[in-house]
Amino acid sequence: MTHAAIDQALAEAHQRFADSNPASRRQFDEQARYMPGANSRSVLFYAPFPLTIAKGEGATLWDADGHRYADFIAEYTAGVYGHSAPEIRDAVVEAMKSGINLTGHNLLEGRLARLICERFSQIEQLRFTNSGTEANLMALTAALHFTGRRKIVVFAGGYHGGVLGFGAKPLPTTVPFDFVVLPYNDAQAAREQIVHLGAEVAAVLVEPMQGASGCIPGRPEFLQALRESATRVGALLVFDEVMTSRLAPHGLANQLGIRSDLTTLGKYIGGGMSFGAFGGRADVMALFDPRTGPLAHSGTFNNNVMTMAAGYAGLTQLFPPEAAGALAARGESMRARLNALCEEKGVALQFTGLGSLMNAHFVKGDVVRSEDLAGVDGRLRQLLFFHLLAQGIYASPRGFVVLSLPVTDADIDRFVAAIAGFIDVYGALLPRA
Repeated sequence: MTHAAIDQALAEAHQRFADSNPASRRQFDEQARYMPGANSRSVLFYAPFPLTIAKGEGATLWDADGHRYADFIAEYTAGVYGHSAPEIRDAVVEAMKSGINLTGHNLLEGRLARLICERFSQIEQLRFTNSGTEANLMALTAALHFTGRRKIVVFAGGYHGGVLGFGAKPLPTTVPFDFVVLPYNDAQAAREQIVHLGAEVAAVLVEPMQGASGCIPGRPEFLQALRESATRVGALLVFDEVMTSRLAPHGLANQLGIRSDLTTLGKYIGGGMSFGAFGGRADVMALFDPRTGPLAHSGTFNNNVMTMAAGYAGLTQLFPPEAAGALAARGESMRARLNALCEEKGVALQFTGLGSLMNAHFVKGDVVRSEDLAGVDGRLRQLLFFHLLAQGIYASPRGFVVLSLPVTDADIDRFVAAIAGFIDVYGALLPRA
């Protein structure tokens, strides 16, 4: 494997992509005049320019040049229902008949709140927001005021929204709270540091599986150590289940048997609309009760009828607990097939994750924290991405793969075959197992 050979292969992939997508190129060039990088979501950009998606139906996408793709990214986990599900569309249209912005309590928010509390037993009361980012910000605010403390323990590689990202230290766009960044999946270090900080710690914020860093599952003993340590020092344990709540019938934390003090939700639970929620112990959430609590919580669109209607329809008609379990099982089966294939081919390519979420990594050995991926050659991820596009499969440039409900067995077979083809074409450039 040589750097020159990988560069050459990637340059050829870029050229084939550019030649095949002139309409997307024109759209990119026109939008760049008005938006920096023609972009309002950084994750959607990739060189030489991103595809412009024109239409979605079920688990299928079409770009501006008319190419068709099987959708294996599903709006970065928010699109569990696929595109334009009739049940979601009908619920939204019906809700809009009575008005969009009603400037008051409405008939739809209470039933969605009850449904969520019943599904996720650790949530005794909740508040709606417009995104997972907002949900995490409000949960942390609640913890700071409830405990009267300032320090927040987080973990390297954690991502909790656009202003809550962490490498070895907070990213430049992260809000200036008093964060203490610890290594993920290191139970001993977490226990020692939390106990050492003691009464300074307001909250411990963690993803039960790190998503943006590469689908790295939290080890049960690590997550349990966080629960025990937070309890010992009087801090609140906050589980960010914006992504992971879809990975088991009642969320990943409940499947692991670990009860958090606060939980944040987002993504798919709004039925594909803008959505977030934070909730948990009733005594903590009482801070936001306008009758007695000291904290105000604003957001014009927190209870908008479109999201309230779409969320209820999705959770009751399309994604009840048994559907979540079935989708997770399909993901487990797919990931096992992919990893068996890579092992058989003798390449250092593996798919980490849980349930319906997974990530491709060009590395051998266990992946337990983001630092284990430091040596991965990013060019190989790009090669994989453009190879999949050429096979009519739309995934993420970072190797993130997401299953939605409309994905068929034939789609999964096609994805596995595409990975086999990738190894056959580029095997000489790949690290060996």
